[in-house]
Amino acid sequence: MTIPDPLRAVLHALARRGRPFLAGGCVRDWLRGRTPKDFDIEVFGLGWDDLTAILSPFGPTDIVGRSFGVIKLRLDGREYDIALPRRESKTATGHRGFAVEPDATLDERTASARRDFTINAFLYDPIAGTIVDHHGGRADLERRILRHTSAAFVEDPLRVLRAFQFAARFDFTLAPETAELCASIASTFAELPRERVWGEWDKWATASDKPSRGLEVLRQTGWLAHFPEIARLDRTPQDPEWHPEGDVFTHTGHCVDALVTFPAWQAAEPEVRRILMFAVLGHDFGKPATTTRALKHGAERWVSPGHAEAGGPLVDQFLERLGSPLEVRPSVRALVESHHAHLNFPPEGPTATAVRRIARRLAPATIDQLLVVMEADHRGRPPLLSENTERRMRQLREAAEQLAVASQAPQPILLGRDLIALGEKPGRHFAAILDAAFEAQLDGVFSNHVDGMAWLREKTDRPSSAS
Repeated sequence: MTIPDPLRAVLHALARRGRPFLAGGCVRDWLRGRTPKDFDIEVFGLGWDDLTAILSPFGPTDIVGRSFGVIKLRLDGREYDIALPRRESKTATGHRGFAVEPDATLDERTASARRDFTINAFLYDPIAGTIVDHHGGRADLERRILRHTSAAFVEDPLRVLRAFQFAARFDFTLAPETAELCASIASTFAELPRERVWGEWDKWATASDKPSRGLEVLRQTGWLAHFPEIARLDRTPQDPEWHPEGDVFTHTGHCVDALVTFPAWQAAEPEVRRILMFAVLGHDFGKPATTTRALKHGAERWVSPGHAEAGGPLVDQFLERLGSPLEVRPSVRALVESHHAHLNFPPEGPTATAVRRIARRLAPATIDQLLVVMEADHRGRPPLLSENTERRMRQLREAAEQLAVASQAPQPILLGRDLIALGEKPGRHFAAILDAAFEAQLDGVFSNHVDGMAWLREKTDRPSSAS
């Protein structure tokens, strides 16, 4: 494993008196061929005083975690957690209901058994360059299986949501015996703080390799019931001619899996990734309430009229319950409510007015983002692809780029200062006039400031300066 030189020097100093190991996720990631981003160190055979004495010459240390046996060491602008092995005992309900006691005498097998999954229970000896694997994590990693390390797994309900996001991030399946343990503690979900729930969902939304794996973990463990907007998608029927893949839950899984393959998602910053992922996840939240049998194209079919609009309040409600940041919700809702906008275009394509109004309705989301959601929806029906749908999306993209509204909503050309320039005195009537002006701009009545001012003079009965 490639270890930063300053950290390697610390590890060698610790090894003179104790047994330091790199632990957990950094070892897992390295074995998966990924470059570790964070390094956690666990030191056996040393007491607290010895540990602090060895570390203090290397840089600033933060001892806020003393009761947990953890020191944060800062080296060359990076922070490392250096911990003693510890015992944990359950003292109360919830994710934090544990008594933690550092214990330098613990052996490596016992200490690593407190970790959640076997793939997170590795220890790496940086001096010998060897892996310590007491719980079969190497085999599980190769077989892409998430398996609990010990029966203590059930003491922390957050571990189920960690299974959910790990399965999605690594494209792993959940071991049947672990799924049974997760199901056995489904009732403890309410013990979790919302911020911890959001933290696991955010990892799912921004870092997944195969998001549907996480959704399947929720269904497999019975935890899908805690997210009713998703649970209702399961077994909601779709017409097999248009959706050969199956029900809405299955379709949604294909959609989120398609999304993570798109360059637009892969290149996006986390704040954009989460908006796109939750919009694709929630794009059909309105279907369970709107799906019915009806005559269409000469045959009785499953249809879901108005499901896009119906999904807006539901995705808002879902994100609020998850504890998402407030700024995420308007964009996600707007994308959900507009994801079928292209199906309303005439064959020759959308009018300029329609495109401007879509861009305005989406804000703060954008047409570029809407097209990503539409494409994910389109790719969620394997093996069915529609040339007509692809043509409509292409028409929307071309029109939005031509009108310069693909990446931002149209901005008002006329402002309050323009009314003042015509001699109008500021007042409440300004809002009505400017709203009407913006509507006229969206309708294409004017597209520049000169023509806008001419329109404004006509509406306010103000003569032009030339007269």
